[in-house]
Amino acid sequence: MDIILFKDIHRCNSCDSTNIIGGDVSSSSKMETGQSDVAMRILLPVNRSGYAIAAGYLGLISILLIPAPFALLFGLLGVRDIRSNSEKHGMGRAIFGIVMGTIFLILILFVVYKEATG
Repeated sequence: MDIILFKDIHRCNSCDSTNIIGGDVSSSSKMETGQSDVAMRILLPVNRSGYAIAAGYLGLISILLIPAPFALLFGLLGVRDIRSNSEKHGMGRAIFGIVMGTIFLILILFVVYKEATG
């Protein structure tokens, strides 16, 4: 098991990699820079669209039906934000928000229609 203790996270402007500053890594560590960059993006919301993060969480709780339209809205805003800025990530979260928001928005409309028609 590798133990990593770090004091700060640094983003390199020239190669866009994430580096750990002041870190103590055990001698058996074989982690390459590319792998650590992916791991840092998974654990920390580095360069993620705020809209995509919100869409992901709203998509998760859209089963309660009320947040479904907001999950759809924030998912669409997240996709637009990611496409307009190539440095941002989080397309999966934005698409998840769109899908879950759409599914539960259709369910809301179905329930409202059934209640209206009796």
